[in-house]
Parts: sequence; C-alpha cells; structure tokens
Amino acid sequence: MNEKGGIKLVEDNQIKAQISPFAIREGEIKVFDGKDGYVSMNQIVHKINIGQINEIHFAIMELVNQFEFITSRQIFQMLQIKEIEIKSQDKLNNKLEQLVKSKILTRYYFNSDDGKGVYRIYCLDKMGKYLLTSKEIECKWQPSDNIKPVAMIKKRLAGNQVLIAYLRKVKAFDSYVVKPAITAKMTGKIFKATGGSVKLTKNNKSIQFVFEVFRREEDWKKKLVDKMKLYQDFYENFVIGDSGFSGLPQLIIVCEDEKHMAEVFKEIITNQVEIPKIKLYFTTDLRQNEETLENTLVEFKLVDGKYRMENVELKLLGM
Repeated sequence: MNEKGGIKLVEDNQIKAQISPFAIREGEIKVFDGKDGYVSMNQIVHKINIGQINEIHFAIMELVNQFEFITSRQIFQMLQIKEIEIKSQDKLNNKLEQLVKSKILTRYYFNSDDGKGVYRIYCLDKMGKYLLTSKEIECKWQPSDNIKPVAMIKKRLAGNQVLIAYLRKVKAFDSYVVKPAITAKMTGKIFKATGGSVKLTKNNKSIQFVFEVFRREEDWKKKLVDKMKLYQDFYENFVIGDSGFSGLPQLIIVCEDEKHMAEVFKEIITNQVEIPKIKLYFTTDLRQNEETLENTLVEFKLVDGKYRMENVELKLLGM
C-alpha cells in the first residue's frame, strides 16, 4: 500500500490480475450507472457557493474532460501526480458520487457473460460541459460521445493506463498528449493514436512514443490492417515537424495479453503492413503494472527463419 500523507492505494505491482480489466469479453455491454432526472444550473451554482463543489471537484472535471473516459483509480493516480491531495480512494469516490448526482459527470459499468465489471467508467455530463466552458476550459464533449461502443472505451482506458504508467514510473518523462492527431499524407486522412503519446527527454535529447491500442473486438483484424496502413503512410512520408513530431516517433502497439501480441504481429506480417523505418515494439495492459517499465516492451526477431518474441531492455524507461 502507498500511504504517503494518508493516501491508500494498492500499488500496481501488487495487482494480481491474470486478465486485463480492459480486455474484450464475450457478450459485453455498457450499462448506465448515472442519475436520471433534472438538475438546474441554479442548484449547481448554490453548491459551488456553499463549497459543496470546490477546486478538487473542478480538477476531477478537467481530468475527465481531458481523458474522455476514465476509471476512479486512474483519476486518483492523476490527482496524486498533480499533487492534489485527496486522502483515499473512498474520499474520491464520495466526490465522484456528488458529481454524478449533480449530472456534472455520468457513470457506466460493463456487464458480460462473466458478470458485472469491477470498475466504473466516468465521463462528462451536460452540467460538466457548462461549468468547464464557464471557466474558459476547452470542452469538445457532446452528449453523443457517451454512446461510444465498449471496444472504443476500453481502448481509451488501456491508453490511459499506459500514459499514467509513464507519468509515474519513467524518470525521463516530459509530457503527454491523450489523443494526438496524425496525418496520413497520401490519403490526406487525419487519424488519432488510440493510446496517446508521450515525450521522453534525457540529457537534452527527446524521443516521442506513440501508443496504438488494439482489442479483440468484432472485425479486429480488418480494423488493425486499416489502421496500420495509415501508420505506413505517415511513416513512409514523414518529415520533421509532421503532426507536431520533432523526430520520427517510436510506435508501440498495446495488446490485451501476451498471446494477443503474437496474433497482432502475425496479422501485420501476413498483410504486409510492417513499417520498415522503425522497429515495431509491443506491450500489454498488464505489463504497465510492473514496478519499472524498463523491460515492458517486446519485439519480434527473425531467427533461423522463424519469428521469436524477445523482451527489449530500455534503460530510458527506468525510474
């Protein structure tokens, strides 16, 4: 347990999960767990005036706005990183409950043949957008955003987990972008890296990592090939400054589990969507829970006519 300043949270490396909570499950649906009914802006303003909604609530709103979909654990970790004191996960859950009751945030969980999901997913609601806009904070949220399918939300949550792991555990961490927009020049198509991007800086030298999250969703192999073709276009025609990158970024593919990495690699090779300009690295959701990220990346090497999965040691990702 991390008990710094009364904060209690199970450490990543103590999580004993065998299957990622962000993996796709059979027959999974998203279930509304927010509040129905009407809340007026006057009621919200009153709560702000009497201090029931305060700066910590606004910090939570900003995080939800930035990440779009996020779990309470991820919010807690981000508040820790930003040094916003909140005593425990329970205290945070109370504040989240207040925000949901006020229709500032809303909440969902996943239900599948395996039963009810163990975590809740938070996203903005109408009042949240009004409040953020009143503070001149850019908010692109639309009510239709909350009807996104399970796979799309799980990609975001897996991407959040990666970004937060790099923020917390990589000394060279510099900055992050949740949804970087990348342009495929030949097709003219702008696409988003589903897992976000990070900039790492050491000894005045910087490198950017782009994370693409794949899930075993319906038609996932076709979706993977289509996305990799966009990356091929981007990398093959890359010049410095493209899509805001100061150098050729490193692409890292985030998979559900170890077996999935091999499945994804096989699809890339079979469909000839490799990217010759860079080494292609892979990782999994659960590898982000390691104490250090130095050994969390994998590459596939051709040895005696067969591809072998090998761990890559990268000192740059150390504490």
